[in-house]
Amino acid sequence: MAIRDIVLMGDPVLRTEAEPVEDFDDELKELVDDMFATMYHADGIGLAAPQVGVSRRVLVVDVKERGNGDSRRIALVNPRVAQASRETDRAPEGCLSIPGLEEVVERSVSVEIRGFDPEGNPLTLDAKDLFARALQHEIDHLDGILFPDRVSPLKRRLLLKKWRKLRAEADEEGPR
Repeated sequence: MAIRDIVLMGDPVLRTEAEPVEDFDDELKELVDDMFATMYHADGIGLAAPQVGVSRRVLVVDVKERGNGDSRRIALVNPRVAQASRETDRAPEGCLSIPGLEEVVERSVSVEIRGFDPEGNPLTLDAKDLFARALQHEIDHLDGILFPDRVSPLKRRLLLKKWRKLRAEADEEGPR
């Protein structure tokens, strides 16, 4: 298990639709293990393969359910939203590829996700609340969509302006 570098907004891999996985092999399992390690290291709740520079349709999510402390930990390969509720909710989102930015995003409250586990077994998941939000956010990454794309044009411009300022400040500070 290795911690991989997380690519930042501006890298073309984040704006490219990821390639479907065809081989459920040891390389895929290593990618999934590395993605979990990277996500935990960065204190995230979800990570898509493009965020570690790999243009493949793979994601990992681990969210703690409110109230009971249960964890919903899953790795999905070639996932897609099969159904989404009409009921939506607005909540703040951030992204490991856009550190320092957060904005309220509207998403379906519940979704049905279809895909495969890393061994190639078909999966159907019914997710709601934070688990559903995290899955939708990560599937967006697989389609080259970032959360600022899900807000109004005005909010997007403000977010991008703030991002440029944060990147300029980081460049001034130099490598850590």
